[in-house]
Formats: sequence, C-alpha cells, structure tokens
Amino acid sequence: MKLQSYDKLLNSKHRLSLMLFLFLNTATALFCLCSVNGKITTFQFSPPTALIVIMSVMIVAWMLLKPSGKFPLLNIVALITGLLWTWQIYLKYEKVFYFDGSFLVISLMSVFFISAIALGDHLLAFCLHTVPPSVAVLVLDRGHNTLLILFTVALPLIGYTLHHLMLRQRDRFTRQLMRQLYEEKETYSDLSMLDPLTGLYNRRGLKNRLDNILENHAGSHFVLLLDIDNFKAYNDNYGHAMGDQALARVSVAIRDAVRSRDIVTRYGGEEFLVLMTNVNESIARKLSERIRQYVLNLEIPHRFNDRVATSVTVSAGFAPLLEDDFDAALANADRALYLAKSRGRNTILSYEDIVKSSRKQSADAL
Repeated sequence: MKLQSYDKLLNSKHRLSLMLFLFLNTATALFCLCSVNGKITTFQFSPPTALIVIMSVMIVAWMLLKPSGKFPLLNIVALITGLLWTWQIYLKYEKVFYFDGSFLVISLMSVFFISAIALGDHLLAFCLHTVPPSVAVLVLDRGHNTLLILFTVALPLIGYTLHHLMLRQRDRFTRQLMRQLYEEKETYSDLSMLDPLTGLYNRRGLKNRLDNILENHAGSHFVLLLDIDNFKAYNDNYGHAMGDQALARVSVAIRDAVRSRDIVTRYGGEEFLVLMTNVNESIARKLSERIRQYVLNLEIPHRFNDRVATSVTVSAGFAPLLEDDFDAALANADRALYLAKSRGRNTILSYEDIVKSSRKQSADAL
C-alpha cells in the first residue's frame, strides 16, 4: 500500500473531473447553438460555443483513445472555457433587444452550475472558469444588479473555498495515515521474517533474502546447516527456560562468527542455517570452524553430556549451492551434518569430503 497508489487514484479522479467538465460544457454549448421558437428549432452559429464543442470533443476523444496518456491540465481547460463563455455572454448580450436584467444573472448561474458539478474538488479550476464571466457580467450590468451579481459570485466562492480547505485537510490526513500504515506494514513484515527468540531470520525471512541474493549476486555460495548437540537432553535436564537462553546465546555466537553479508537463520528448534555468500570451499570451511569454536568458547554448562563434552557444542555440515538449486544444497548439507553427528559430534563436515571419500572407496574397491 504505497502512496503511489493513492496518487494514481487522485490522477484518475482528476481525469474523470475533466471528462465531466467537458461533457457539461459541450451540452450547454449545444443548447446555446440551438434557438427554440415555439415548435421550431433553428441553428444559430456562435464562434465561442462552437469552439467549446470542438475543443471538448477533441480532448474527450483523445482521452478515450489514449487512456494512459498525459492530458491537458484541468486548470488550463477551465480558463479557456471560462474565457469562451465570457465571449459568448458578450456576443449574446449585444443581440438582446429587450433586457430586464435577468439574462446576465442566468448566464452567470449557468457557468457556476457547470463549475459546481464538475469542479467541486478543484478550487483553482473553479475560479479560473467563473471569474472571467463574473467580471464580464459586472461590467455589462453597469450597476443595475450589482448586489445580486456579487451575491451570486461570492456565495459559491466562499463555500467552495471552505470546501477546498476541508478537502486539503482530509488529503493530508489520508496521506499521513497511509504513510503510517505502510511503515507499520513494513515493520510487521520484518517481524514476520524474524524468529522472536533469537532475532535471526526464520524460514520466511531466509526465502526472502535467498531470492534477492540469487537474483542480484553472482558467485559461489555455500549452505551451512548446524545443530546443537544433545539439545533434547539439555532441555530435559535444565528446563525449557534454560534451553531458550542457550539457544539465544548460540545464535549470538553464530551471528558474531560470520560476516555481515552472510544470512543466519533459525531453521528449526535447535537447528541453524547459514547462507555463506561469495565464498569458496576453503573460506566456507574456515567460517564453519570459526562458528564451532565460537559456540564452544561460550562454555555453556552441559554436565549431562559428559560422554561428548561438558559444554554445549554444535555439529555442522556444509555444501555448495550449485545452479541456484537451494533444495539440493540443503539436502547435501543435511547429509554432511548427519555424518558429522555420527562421527562424535562437535564436528564440521563438508559434502565435498563425503563425495571424495565415496570416490576413494570406489577406486579402492576396483
């Protein structure tokens, strides 16, 4: 929910306002071109009204043919039509033989009627469309109905000015609310990708970062899968609260041992995954060993694990990420982890070591 969506909505509203404005002007201009005398309707050509019809039809046709194109500003169209209606009022006034003062007021109200319907949310366009005819009517009236004309002009202008200020306030509030909602969405999105206990990425966060890395970062990457040795026994003997503390401390050690560009994830209960980016096998092995040593240096007591060590330790397996096949790399790292645990735990094993060992055994068998 970005502000661009809201701006797009406002642009669409602006486009519809322009189309409605042109339609009303076209309808009024066509009515002015027709003179009704009893049951007989005659056509009376008038340059300003003809120009209004032509201009309106051309702009509407352009908007329909190019829905995504850029269109004339509403303010410019409002000013041009306002000037054309001023011309029309002047021409028509000269042809009125018997004038009782109503023609100018009715003409002015017609202009305000168009503006009120189509330009209610656009104060500047409203003024540009109504001010030229208002000035012309005041001049042509020569003081006969000044108060009536001023009232006709002032009341809508005051009303629409107040209406515009309320709309501006609403728009600011809406933008502020949308910005706040977007920021909160980003915050919740980030939180949904983090493990609440350790602060590391969860599987969703890993997938998000993995997609970005595979798309934007070339090079060789390695998947490292770690597991806390005999953690079930630790939980059973010390309790889950102490187990959570151990998990939190181990996660900090892993994060401190790797580089800032590596992705550390709590992949399961006591299982962690590190995506080591832009490394070769030698560096991946050194980073893995560094993590193992960092965890060992924590010296978290594990007295019920005397057969292995008196402190909490981790075993790990790592494998290269080839051809962006993360699942295959994860399966290979998991196989290396399984063998590392079977060899006594507190051990790091590479999938390449397994492959080389299998090749050697095959060669020896031959």
